[in-house]
Amino acid sequence: MAVALPLIASVLPFALLWGTLAQQAGLSALETGLMSGLVFAGSAQFVATGIWTTPPAVATLVLAVFIVNLRHVLMGAALAPAIRSWGGWRSHLALFFMADEVWALALQRRAQRGLTPGFYFSVGVVFYLCWVASTQLGYRAGSWIPDPAAYGFDFAFAAVFLCLVRSFYVSWRSLLPWVASAAVASLSYSFIEGVWYILLGGLAGALVGLLLPPPRPAHPETVL
Repeated sequence: MAVALPLIASVLPFALLWGTLAQQAGLSALETGLMSGLVFAGSAQFVATGIWTTPPAVATLVLAVFIVNLRHVLMGAALAPAIRSWGGWRSHLALFFMADEVWALALQRRAQRGLTPGFYFSVGVVFYLCWVASTQLGYRAGSWIPDPAAYGFDFAFAAVFLCLVRSFYVSWRSLLPWVASAAVASLSYSFIEGVWYILLGGLAGALVGLLLPPPRPAHPETVL
């Protein structure tokens, strides 16, 4: 599927980087594969490996991952109108594949042509398989590339996401929530320890979106 190619290109370096970090944190190949396959959340996995200890501090890991993934509540609320009509099991399964890039592409598709289960799950499954396979490859190649971030590989995911966000621009109204989210996230990252900047940035964007006045309907032309 051609539309998924940019996502695949972006996930490869990001997944390779995480696989390398997982190896350096002391995870086994099996643990790396299970975390990628069952958690399937890049940000949460990066946070988890960053605070990983032997033996692991389970309560700390659960709390940190919970905080990072709270943004999925907001993402799910935005996606809900598009998937609610798909039926129970398909709607719930769609949430499992709701990675940041898949979510952004799904909203873009919904605005342009309408979102179908076939499109969503095709993109989601391809993205999922590439993520799991690439993290394993990164784990194996960890000794070859000790610091992938030094080559800028860690920015690929963010670059593709920014391109997708650009496609949402319609007018200044559509830009304000993104600006608010970026500003609050940046300030929170600078002054608050931990990963709260992810949640606070998402909440700020959602709040600005709610407070914006509804767009005025276009005035019909006066017929003389």
